[in-house]
Amino acid sequence: MRNPFRPGDQKRYITSVTPEKVAQFHGEVVHPYYATFALAQDIEWACRLFVLEMKEEGEEGIGTYLSIHHVGSVPVGAQVEIVATLLWVLGVTVHCGYEVWWEGHRVAYGEQTQKVLKMC
Repeated sequence: MRNPFRPGDQKRYITSVTPEKVAQFHGEVVHPYYATFALAQDIEWACRLFVLEMKEEGEEGIGTYLSIHHVGSVPVGAQVEIVATLLWVLGVTVHCGYEVWWEGHRVAYGEQTQKVLKMC
């Protein structure tokens, strides 16, 4: 694993809230807003943008921790920006903080950890 980054470096990921990203269980839509589970997937991707530049041949990032404080609703059709900030790297562990923004409002925040491991 290589590390070209410093704590405080950021990656930005912009995505749209599509109908597939709303809260639904067993085929029933609960509400027409960004679901926490879909948000989690997008957060994982935003933080993974660091790992994509860190992992070497035969290595892969494995998520080991995710906290989500989902504090605002975002409707279908809206675009959000996820700002991932590298907090620290220790050995093979990469730890990021993140914030999710929509129209100037912070709608989620938390932290995410990945380990960069050799794959068999």
